[in-house]
Amino acid sequence: METGSTADAGTTTEAEPRWTGLPPGLLRMRRLLLVLWLGPATVAVGVLLGLFAGPAWAAFALLPLAGAVWGWAGLSRNWRSWRYAERADDLLISRGVLWREETVVPYGRMQLVEVTSGPVERYFGLAGVQLHTAAAATDATIPGLDPAEAERLRDRLTALGEARSAGL
Repeated sequence: METGSTADAGTTTEAEPRWTGLPPGLLRMRRLLLVLWLGPATVAVGVLLGLFAGPAWAAFALLPLAGAVWGWAGLSRNWRSWRYAERADDLLISRGVLWREETVVPYGRMQLVEVTSGPVERYFGLAGVQLHTAAAATDATIPGLDPAEAERLRDRLTALGEARSAGL
């Protein structure tokens, strides 16, 4: 009886896609941006309200501080929710904490695959992959990848897209 359940479990895992998560550099970058925006906002609200409305009103500076604390935890949950899987015929991208979203992009439908990296992303050694398809609704992005992984993914997706679309 145990042999049958082991065989069934092995079959189920083989059908499951192999998911890849995002590197921790993306979480560090987003947390730094959160602190850089809400830290000065907290100080500004506290000082301005303290000077112009009175010390009691300066307590409203706790609102941006509470937003920063909530955002710190939220960014971690959001970062953990992002993942992607390369399958034989398509690419799966999954994301979202409250509203889970899973995008399936068939290789044959890809028209353009870009690697993008802004100045902050370059500082943290990150790059994103942008997938463009014929239907704008199925465009997809994978943010915060290692640049070498982003280029590898771009090259692989481009090659698979050309191979799949050649038969159309």
